[in-house]
Amino acid sequence: MTAPHNTLKSRLKAGEVLYGCWLGMADPYVAEIAATSGFDWLLIDGEHAPNDMPSLSAQLAVVDGKGPSPMLRLPDDDPTKIKQALDIGAQSLLIPMIESAAQAKAAYRATRYPPQGFRGVGASLARASRFSAIEDYLTTAGDQICLMLQAESVAGLAALPEVLAIDGVDGVFIGPSDLAADMGYLGQAGHPEVQAAVLGAIRQIHGAGKVAGVLSTDLGFTAQCRAAGASFIGVGIDVLIYAQAMRSLASAVKQGAS
Repeated sequence: MTAPHNTLKSRLKAGEVLYGCWLGMADPYVAEIAATSGFDWLLIDGEHAPNDMPSLSAQLAVVDGKGPSPMLRLPDDDPTKIKQALDIGAQSLLIPMIESAAQAKAAYRATRYPPQGFRGVGASLARASRFSAIEDYLTTAGDQICLMLQAESVAGLAALPEVLAIDGVDGVFIGPSDLAADMGYLGQAGHPEVQAAVLGAIRQIHGAGKVAGVLSTDLGFTAQCRAAGASFIGVGIDVLIYAQAMRSLASAVKQGAS
């Protein structure tokens, strides 16, 4: 018995364009509802959402097998967190704030067992191996791991040529909000110079044969990103969707009652 097939990795490798949504509510019940939405993937956010490993694990468990492919975003590139995320069963990871080839190589090696990397061997007691039910997990896990790295600064974009040359990095995800801040346009992800930088990076990533990813709630801009070569496209954030729906309903009711 081998490690579970990573549908997200294989679909992206086949060139499919996949749309997804960010999950920041940090709640398994909400994550399970999101898993009925019909998105291709759902990203469970451990960077800006109030998540820890137990809450990430609980959300991963309820999303897994329901249709959308789950991905975890970790707070940083700490190898210990990467090891724990893989052990709780994550097969697709997004690592933020990558700014050098050395950082990218270290993140890759943290996802692989020796000799390719230095991931600690403890899967026998972990959900990843179905608690030792997957007999060949150690030798087959690496082939099913999808590693996406985030370039979200001027330095990150400058390092793209070297990062894209690293075997084992499946793709690079451009973070428009942090990039905008680093470019001097804090809170202006839609600024023309920022969008031009994002589109240029996407073309570079796609041209190197890697998966290009992006998140934007501006569907007009995501269409441009797709045309530039993006195939891992986030179009919404559950926190914003929920907040906007609640505010809209409250406003409509109050206006109708006045």
